[in-house]
Amino acid sequence: MMKAAVINSYGENAPFEVKDVEKPIAGPGQVLVHVAATSVNTVDTMIRSMGPEQLPLSPQAPAILGMDLAGRVEEVGEGVTGFAPGDEVYGCAGGLADLQGALAQYMAADAKLLAHKPKRLSMREAAALPLVAITALEGLQRAQIGAGQKVLVQGGAGGVGHVAVQWAKHLGAQVYATVSNPDDAAIVSGYGATAINYRNQSVDDYVAEHTDGAGFDAVFDSVGGENLLASFEAAALNANLATTISRLELDLSAAHFKGLSLHVVFMLIPMLHDLGREVHGRLLAELAGVIDAGGVKPLVDDERFSLETVAQAYAKLSDGRATGKVVIDI
Repeated sequence: MMKAAVINSYGENAPFEVKDVEKPIAGPGQVLVHVAATSVNTVDTMIRSMGPEQLPLSPQAPAILGMDLAGRVEEVGEGVTGFAPGDEVYGCAGGLADLQGALAQYMAADAKLLAHKPKRLSMREAAALPLVAITALEGLQRAQIGAGQKVLVQGGAGGVGHVAVQWAKHLGAQVYATVSNPDDAAIVSGYGATAINYRNQSVDDYVAEHTDGAGFDAVFDSVGGENLLASFEAAALNANLATTISRLELDLSAAHFKGLSLHVVFMLIPMLHDLGREVHGRLLAELAGVIDAGGVKPLVDDERFSLETVAQAYAKLSDGRATGKVVIDI
């Protein structure tokens, strides 16, 4: 048996019950991970609030949520290569559909979704990265970010945004990032990007200041929604734009007249449809190499949480009180 935080029903304040449940075993293609830490993502809070009737990717209750994990391999299943007992790993591998999540002492995860943990990072730091990092890397890849380009990251101090800023810098781009306050501006500047406080400057103003009115070569929008209109306005002619949030009706006229290429990033597709899961493992392995070379560092909130305080961790993210990723120690 193992300890897990189980959700028995769905709703905005649905409680988590810490209880003994059956410990999983590593099936074919899986590794059994002794989970050290997991982090809370916006989609985790959405699943808890909405459930499968409103959000079909949610698991049926009772369920164990938690997508991100960092931990140590305890056993490997049939056909698994590249991992052995004792290896430290990280990944985004469960907590939706029929996949058990990481709010538990053990998790049987598809080996294709995992990579060896960056050596420079603690388990807490590694657990903060997988979902947001994969999203950022996929978005920048699809936006065809290259050296010397002027790239705008919308929401540069957020979970996805802070990784996108650093990865774009790693790729050699000139990076600019929107923020809403001086603290976030300091975070973005610390990553080597130019901070733009969108509360103090209009899109026209910062496009004129930083691009002489031409617009940014590429825009990565981790805010999405109505903010896409600001991204269209900030983009140069024929620019690439990637967004992580596009669940709305929107007039695309501005994108049409600029000839923009719009890419929607939904990184959960491999987990939901068992399609191309090995891509996530490769991205995390590439990221680990860059991290160990000093190229990317996660932003982790200082407050500590445990299985017994999962609800408080979810609340901190939902209330907007976190600085960086909220991590739960298992």
